[in-house]
Amino acid sequence: MTASFTGRLTDEITKRLEKALAPTHLEVTNDSDRHRGHAGHDGSGESHFTVAIESQLFIGMSRLERQRKVNAALGDLMRDRIHALAIKARAPGES
Repeated sequence: MTASFTGRLTDEITKRLEKALAPTHLEVTNDSDRHRGHAGHDGSGESHFTVAIESQLFIGMSRLERQRKVNAALGDLMRDRIHALAIKARAPGES
């Protein structure tokens, strides 16, 4: 385990998204307790998340492109720590 994983995973997700995507709005919700007993729930309490993010960088991007940007910003967390991530990504002015 690397040093970047020693804090709460929600905080690490927030930090990485802020750095990579300069959001004008960001909410990271830990949904892990809702998935207790499901596949991928590892007992850590940090396996399932929802990200609601608004960024200028998303202007002109498709939904898929936005999700790829979020996944890329999270990098190894997606491979090693996050089992499921719901992404609600929008550009400013979109509902």
